[in-house]
Amino acid sequence: MTTYALDLAAVHKRFGSVHALRGVDLRAPAGSILALIGPNGAGKTTLFSVVCGFLRADAGRVEILGGAPDPSRLKGRLGALPQDALLGRELTVREHLHFLAQLQGMASAEAQRDTDRVLDLVDLRDLAQRRAGALSHGQVKRVGVAQAFLGAPELILLDEPTAGLDPRHAHDLRQAILAQRGKRTVVVSSHNLQELEQICDQAAFLDQGKTVASGDVAAMTAQDAEIFVILAPGPEPHAELQRHLQGAEVTWDPQRRLLRVAFHPTPERDAESVITEVLSHLLATRARISGLGKGRSLEQRYLEVS
Repeated sequence: MTTYALDLAAVHKRFGSVHALRGVDLRAPAGSILALIGPNGAGKTTLFSVVCGFLRADAGRVEILGGAPDPSRLKGRLGALPQDALLGRELTVREHLHFLAQLQGMASAEAQRDTDRVLDLVDLRDLAQRRAGALSHGQVKRVGVAQAFLGAPELILLDEPTAGLDPRHAHDLRQAILAQRGKRTVVVSSHNLQELEQICDQAAFLDQGKTVASGDVAAMTAQDAEIFVILAPGPEPHAELQRHLQGAEVTWDPQRRLLRVAFHPTPERDAESVITEVLSHLLATRARISGLGKGRSLEQRYLEVS
């Protein structure tokens, strides 16, 4: 039986006349990395606040790590990076993280060791003695990420974790998030859908405070039921390919020169066997192949349902 770190059903939240959450349904299996995707104003930040227990939902079921979103119950079990995390300007980076570690209940020596661990995680050991007020935007973001990883949280919420980071630190953070799979649950909110596709195995689309689609990323992007081929200028044998393939649907976009094949997967007919069949036919007709792949991107899927 699947255990869910996050289990929300029909969650509503109002701020006066503003209906920020209008019935959010969301489940994150324990140990998964879930992408929370939606435009500005979709309710992502409000949802994070409800999950952390900072705001109380007006209606619906909210179960976090098997119980109510009570901050005292979740102390040390949940880590979070707000989108615009603020630091005490007069505190050094080390002092800030050490203080937060002690708030989780760590003794001073343990807090010191864990501070060093998360400083290494975000490559900030060299700036540990710098006051937060002297940090760049990207450095502040990395401190925020570090504090979310303090201790051994079972659930980590990251709101735009790589925004403002240079390419190397963004890459390193993605690898750090990937390393959590199977160990703890991570929910990542970002507008960078290509990045989310690289690291997440679950996804949920929010729009106007509602969940419009959710599930396994591979299933949502049809990785096992659709392939595409990009053809260079030359023959366009899509009609012949449709006649050749039994039980598949072939579509052709002449402007993008994109040939897409949707099929019903079976043990005898997986994506790889369909790729082989399609390429064999295209090569026999002297089609010029420029690229190929499986499924649709997370961005394409989002645009289809939003």
